[in-house]
Order: sequence, then C-alpha cells, then structure tokens
Amino acid sequence: MVKSMTGYGRAKELRSGRNITVEVRSVNNRYLDCTVKLPRAFIFAEDAIKSRVQKAVSRGKVDVFVTIEAIAADETVVAVNEPLANAYIDAVRRVSELAMDKLVGISQSVYSAVDIAHFPDVLTVTKAEENLESVAADICAVLDQALAAYTAMRATEGERLAEDIAGRLTTIETLTGLVEQRSPQTVKEYRDRLTAKMQEVLQSTTIDESRILMEAAIYADKIAVDEETVRLRSHVAQLRDMLRSDEPMGRKMDFMIQEVNRESNTIGSKCNDIEITQDVVALKAEVEKIREQVQNIE
Repeated sequence: MVKSMTGYGRAKELRSGRNITVEVRSVNNRYLDCTVKLPRAFIFAEDAIKSRVQKAVSRGKVDVFVTIEAIAADETVVAVNEPLANAYIDAVRRVSELAMDKLVGISQSVYSAVDIAHFPDVLTVTKAEENLESVAADICAVLDQALAAYTAMRATEGERLAEDIAGRLTTIETLTGLVEQRSPQTVKEYRDRLTAKMQEVLQSTTIDESRILMEAAIYADKIAVDEETVRLRSHVAQLRDMLRSDEPMGRKMDFMIQEVNRESNTIGSKCNDIEITQDVVALKAEVEKIREQVQNIE
C-alpha cells in the first residue's frame, strides 16, 4: 500500500490524572527527520517517542507535539525534621523557664505545636517520586493513537497518488505502443525517399536495389528503438508492482522513473520523425508528472 509522506494525526486521553494530547504531522523529506516537542518536565520521554515514530514511519520530516495538563493534584510527601523540631522545643522550653524567672507578673505566650511547625525547616514538602517508565508509557499510548490517525490519513492520500500514477503509467504504455507501431513505418518512408532521390540524381529508373536495401538497413539499425521500448515496458511493469507493495517504495520508484525518463530521451534522440517526436514529448510530460507525485510517496 502506497503511503504519502504528508499527514496529520491527533489524539487526546486522560491517563493517570493527566490530560495528554499528542499531535503528529509530516511533510516530504528524503530521509526520516523526527522532532519532538515536550514540556520540560517530561523530556525524559523523548527517546521513547522517537523510537515509536521510527517504527511507524520510514521517511519524512515528522514533528510530534505533546501537551500535558495535570488534572489531579500531584501527590506530595510532608516530612518532619525531628532533630530540628526537638532542638526548637528545647530552646523554647529554656526560653520559657527564663521568662518565668525574669518576667514575673507579665503574661507569657505559650508556643503550640502549630507554632513549632512554622519554624524554619521543621516541615519539608516534596513531590512524590514518579515512575518515569510509567509516565513515558502513558505518553506513548496516546502517541500510538495519534500515529494510527496519522497513518490512516497518509494511506488515504497514498491511494489517490497510486491511482494517479497508475493512470499515467497506462498512458505511457499507450504512447510506447504508438512508437513501436510508427518506428517500422519510418524505415519504409526513408527507403522510399532514398529511392526517389537516387532516381532524381541519376536520371534513371535503373537503381541498384542492393544499395537501397543496405542504406535502409543501416538507417533502420540507427533508429531502432526496440531495446528501449522493451526496457520501458519493463520499467512500467516494475513501477506497477511497487504500487501494490506494502513496503515503503518511494526511493525505489524515484530511481525507476529516472530510468523511464532515460529511455524516453534515447528514443527521442534516435527517431527523426515528427509523429514519434510528438509521442515522446507527451510521454516525457507524463514521466515528469509521475516524478512530482513520487516525491510525495514514503
């Protein structure tokens, strides 16, 4: 199945208290070039994301955008620095004893546990340690959904490309058939012109038939395009097989269409005939259109 290198896919899902949104888009590129844009706190998942993309895509400029929004409150851990709290309590107790001795008759404030807790560094609040592999797995699960939508879009576009290319290959085969039909006729016309010219020059109806045959044979060998048309049909058949393949064939098709263009140029240079020239021009126009389409195929 032919796939386009241009596509877009998006998926969104709530996983482990996070709204995860993944967007995948791509444009043409000779090789695979994957760029991942993640929130800084989740940059650890970049390699896992690229690995998933490489399994799904063989070439193209692929951009992956990941947005993560926390829905549930992050799990936190509150810890008591007991040695420091005890030191504060001892200090407060000592201050209270001194106050009782020195500040007789003056109301004294008594520190509560809440007051002690407000002392610097008595309580520490930290975020619970996350399982990074689990978080990466959540992101990749949403990524897989986005890649599925992205691949479906590329397959739809690829089907249209394949249909267009197949139609143009049929046109090339038709034009090749016209060249094959016309080529022998050009030899006969050359022989007739040569005979007429020799009669005109020699002013005689007695013409050396063997000389005419030899000249015609040389001309026929010079303009023969049998090998080129056979190779041309072979290339077209291979291109059709590639369109039916399930493997990425863009680069191979690009190479093969260059071979088709080479054979077309050879036919055009060999045949000094207006009808064949017109057919070759039309053939080369189809080749160029296929070349443009192949640039979009994975």
